[in-house]
Amino acid sequence: MEVKNRMTPNPITAAPTTTHREAVQLMKDHQISRLPILDKSGKLVGIVTGEDLHNAEPSKATTLSVYEIRTLLDKMELKQIMSSPVLAIQEDCSLTTAAQFMIENRISALPVMRDDKLIGIITEADIFRTVVEVMGGGEPGFRVEIEIENEVGSLANICKAFADINSSIVSLTTFRGADQSTGIISIKERGANEEQLREMLSKLECVKILTIRPNRQDELLKYG
Repeated sequence: MEVKNRMTPNPITAAPTTTHREAVQLMKDHQISRLPILDKSGKLVGIVTGEDLHNAEPSKATTLSVYEIRTLLDKMELKQIMSSPVLAIQEDCSLTTAAQFMIENRISALPVMRDDKLIGIITEADIFRTVVEVMGGGEPGFRVEIEIENEVGSLANICKAFADINSSIVSLTTFRGADQSTGIISIKERGANEEQLREMLSKLECVKILTIRPNRQDELLKYG
C-alpha cells in the first residue's frame, strides 16, 4: 500500500514568519501536533512540532513577567525554531518504507510530496491504524496464531483447511519464526468455533498451535 492512500491530505501549514503564539493557536484549533513550514513560493522549508514550541518557551523558573513572556512569544518566528532541512517522502512510497524511514530517523511524521509540492502528511498514528486494519483488529471472530515450517505449499494447505470448515480468513499476516526454518502466521478468521479450529489445525502436519482466542475488548488495563 502506498503512502498516498493513508496520509492526511492538504495538511495545515504555516510560514517561516508565523509567530510562536500563532502556531500554538493553529495546532489547538485544528487539533494537530505538527506544522509543515512553506515559504512564499509554496516550497517546503521546515517543520515544527508541538514539542518544538514547548521547548522554545521560557523556563518556568524565568524571572520574566507574564507580559514579557507574551511579548517574547509574539516576536518569536517559526524560522527560528523549525527543523530544516525537512525529511519527506514521495506519495508513491510504500507504507513499510515510510515506517522504516521513521524508525531509522527517530521521527513520528513525514511530509508527503508530489514532485516538489506538499500534498499530505503521514504520521505514526496513520501507520498504527493501517497495521490494526491489516491484522483484522476489531473484527469479530477468532485470532489464530500458529508456527509452521517454511516449506513450499504450506500456506496454501492452511488456507484450504480453513475453507474446508467454512471459516473465512479476514486477515493473514506472516512473521519470522525463531530461525530460518520456521515462520509465524497470525490469522483473523470468522465463521468457526474454537473446537473446530483446534481439530482442523491438529490434523495439519508441521503446524504448531500457539494461540486461539476470540476477539476481546476487555484486555485493555487501566491503572491509577
